[in-house]
Amino acid sequence: MSTEIERKFLIKMPDIGELACRDGCVITLIRQTYLLREDGSERVRARLYADRTVYTHTVKQRLSSLSAYEDERVIGKAEYLSLLNRRDPDRNDIYKTRLALPFDGHVFEIDVYPFWHRQAVMEVELAGEEEAVSFPPFVKIIREVSADRSYSNKSLSRKIPDED
Repeated sequence: MSTEIERKFLIKMPDIGELACRDGCVITLIRQTYLLREDGSERVRARLYADRTVYTHTVKQRLSSLSAYEDERVIGKAEYLSLLNRRDPDRNDIYKTRLALPFDGHVFEIDVYPFWHRQAVMEVELAGEEEAVSFPPFVKIIREVSADRSYSNKSLSRKIPDED
């Protein structure tokens, strides 16, 4: 397992066409499914790139509002389909478009969900919880939601907060 440290922000819906034209932008379509688990969270993802689909299995255990132990591995389609049999029936699949954009030494991941029209979520992974980060001028931050679990994908799979 490795430690993942990230900050999360609610942002105004960006111009996806403009962002897609930026150097280094990678756009993927993601289907994320949560699995039954007693502690932490467990999920599988199907991530569609322009030329391939990548399947992953992830187990997370939260340490703080910014940090979590994460064990993530690439799996084959057959294992992905098998793991779907353990789907949590109380949660919906999450569908999102992710735009990964490099800026000032970091990669900012902007998740655009089909249920919101005025806002999106932006995440950035850090080397440490106290690391300073400069934000891309092409996004408008509404507020930080790192400590607000209602904006985690796991929570969104159960209840979607109203738009700000």
